[in-house]
Amino acid sequence: MVFPATNLKAVVNEDGAAILDIENDSISTLNLTGAYVWQGLQRGESIDTMIASLARETGEEFALVERDVRAFVEDLKQKQLLSR
Repeated sequence: MVFPATNLKAVVNEDGAAILDIENDSISTLNLTGAYVWQGLQRGESIDTMIASLARETGEEFALVERDVRAFVEDLKQKQLLSR
C-alpha cells in the first residue's frame, strides 16, 4: 500500500489539488481525477478500490481507468510524493 509522503502539504478543492513538497521546495498540481486519487491515497484506500470506484462513478471502461490510475501513481512515485 502506498501513502502520501509525510513532507507534503496538500490543498484540494473543486478544481483539483496543489501539493507542496516542503523538502524539495516544489509544487505539483493535479486535475480533478488526480485529486480524487490523491484523497483516496490519503484515506489509505487500495489502488484497486480507487480504480473500481472511479470506473463506476465515471462510467469509463475499467481497463482504461486502471491503466491511467496506475500510470498516475507511478508518476507520483517518480516525483517522490508517495511512500510505502
